[in-house]
Amino acid sequence: MTHQAPDNPVEAREALARFLLAPEPVVAVTVTRVEGSAPREEGATMLVSPTRLFGTIGGGFAEFDAIDHARALLREKKARSEKLTILGPDSGQCCGGRLTLSFEEVTEERALFLLQQADEAAKALPLVALFGAGHVGRALCRALQPLPFRLMMVETRADELSDLPPGVERRLTAMPEMLIADLPPGSVVIILTHDHALDFLIGSEALKRDDLAYIGMIGSATKRASFAGHFRREGADPAALERLTLPIGGTAVKDKRPAVIAAMVAAELLRLPGILQAAPAPC
Repeated sequence: MTHQAPDNPVEAREALARFLLAPEPVVAVTVTRVEGSAPREEGATMLVSPTRLFGTIGGGFAEFDAIDHARALLREKKARSEKLTILGPDSGQCCGGRLTLSFEEVTEERALFLLQQADEAAKALPLVALFGAGHVGRALCRALQPLPFRLMMVETRADELSDLPPGVERRLTAMPEMLIADLPPGSVVIILTHDHALDFLIGSEALKRDDLAYIGMIGSATKRASFAGHFRREGADPAALERLTLPIGGTAVKDKRPAVIAAMVAAELLRLPGILQAAPAPC
């Protein structure tokens, strides 16, 4: 039976806790040194019990061999070991690199450390605040949920907050624009409500801040022109409009299906500086 870690660290932390609570001994397999090309980076960790797995060190021969070695240690009741794996033709992995792996029994102290690491990884994730749970908002939830983000869905309609993916924070409010001021620096704001006037209110509040990683709004060139006119009439700095991505998802693919828009927006967010480096999962 295997338990691969969810990609999203928020879910990964809960899955890790469930794995460590099971009454079985566990060995942590950690990549301690990488020379040349390898499937995972130094620090990548996989947990191995007699019947279950959690996480990955990259798959293929190196991982299968590491699992066998870890389970042999469990049978022999050995607390620690180290192993060098060469990723060459003999192993069926032609990365050309060399991996040094450490094997260590997971004590209660180490388990607490792993959970603390997972907590820190989840807290360090950038927040994506989605304003509007319509077709595109829901598609974005599904597209972003496995990725390294914390998700918050903001709605004025209670019914629209049901049936969202697990791990999505739900916020019901009559004045969603008021939540902008409380977002942590580096947050992502994506505006896709059912009301253009509400979009403009939220967008105007977001553009008052210069510490958000991304401000995006669903729409068209015509909607952007309307927003720009409204923004200027309010006496706001027109230069701030440079921070607004409208339409979201770029123009390379002409497709209005929610899932396609969501995929393009996800790709747009993953190209933001620092997003992928923000919080690697510990397992």
